[in-house]
Amino acid sequence: MNLPALADLLASRGLRLLPGSHAVPVELLIQLPDATIVRFSARGTTLRLRSYSPDALTTITIPAECGCGDHHPQTGPSRVALSRYAVPLDEHVIDGELQYGWHHHEAGLLHLADATEHLFTLLDQLRTRDLIPA
Repeated sequence: MNLPALADLLASRGLRLLPGSHAVPVELLIQLPDATIVRFSARGTTLRLRSYSPDALTTITIPAECGCGDHHPQTGPSRVALSRYAVPLDEHVIDGELQYGWHHHEAGLLHLADATEHLFTLLDQLRTRDLIPA
């Protein structure tokens, strides 16, 4: 599986894969149907899903190599990212050490297809929690 295939799979479920997502190591920014942003990451022995309000996204403009404007434009391409001031609304974690006996960096070695299974598990936990009245 690659990012375009994942984008299609997510779209079939009403989700939108956002720019700034990476397949190696897996780090995904996804917009839910209610415009909430979730960030899924696979690092060390932890699989983590954090949700953010829609206004947590920002655009970063990459400066050009020299920025002089003579032979390069003064500004470079733009990238979508979470604001460094964004505070998660919610977090769900799979501890790979407890559940799978991982000891080092196994989460970071997951292929996109394998990590996607965990993504959907964590999304289900997020949805289940949101459906339970307080």
